[in-house]
Amino acid sequence: MDALFTEAMTLRQVHEINGGPGGAVFDAELNKHWTIGNKVHGGAMVALCANAARTAHGGGEPQSGGQSVLQPVLQPVAVSTNFLWAPDPGEMRLVTSIRKRGRRISVVDVELNQGDRTAVHAVVTLGEPEHEAAPLLSANPVGDLMAPEPPDDVAPIGPGHPSAEVVHLGEGCDIRPLLSTQGRVTDGKPPVFQMWARPRGVATDALFALLCGDLSAPVTFAVDRTGWAPTVQLTAFLRALPADGWLRVICTCTEIGQDWFDEDHLVVDRTGRIVAQSRQLALVPPPLAQ
Repeated sequence: MDALFTEAMTLRQVHEINGGPGGAVFDAELNKHWTIGNKVHGGAMVALCANAARTAHGGGEPQSGGQSVLQPVLQPVAVSTNFLWAPDPGEMRLVTSIRKRGRRISVVDVELNQGDRTAVHAVVTLGEPEHEAAPLLSANPVGDLMAPEPPDDVAPIGPGHPSAEVVHLGEGCDIRPLLSTQGRVTDGKPPVFQMWARPRGVATDALFALLCGDLSAPVTFAVDRTGWAPTVQLTAFLRALPADGWLRVICTCTEIGQDWFDEDHLVVDRTGRIVAQSRQLALVPPPLAQ
């Protein structure tokens, strides 16, 4: 089975949905290389839903007389995702429905189904990310924390790595977590997990930046809750198209409750530009058995 990220994002159109603004149905596959434990990685499903929305929408605007004016393909600038249950690796069907087709902003609903169940429901906002002009203001802490490329002593997740038994993305992604940032917090300050990532064998793109918005180990590691922490809702923003190469990711939170916790990702490319942000609401793992 191929582990290239571009292969994981491949869609096979089944048919178009006629009537109203339209839509399309696609088949896809996320195989064992895109799993956490024995379930499909949430960030991979977010990226796949974003790709289905972008593909169903296309890049042309219908005009009077049946002509189409070619415009830049709109990108998934926001993806609001509800995870209804955790699917197994394998075949999936994505059903898209275009809710709004605008000149600058379009909105597409996406359901990711496996068998007769809907695993993910996403609302994807399509638009143009920021251009190359400098932002008016940017509170970006990553440059002070992380070099553009990982140090030589930061190991990739793969055979022998402490995370390899759970995180199976190593065949398709080069992920290098800074393990010293993922230990228990004892000073009362919020955790700041750090890692570098890039896809193997293909260029870094918008969809991979969205995947990186759900890449970190759960911040509950900081309070010794290290079990499965299922994401309930995740909203990701694509702020800019990434430069090819390493992405730097920091992950933090505001509060870890007894039942719920929030987790924020900030994704920065090698040029220092913020390319993606995300916030998720997830369930706190139970205490480890004594």
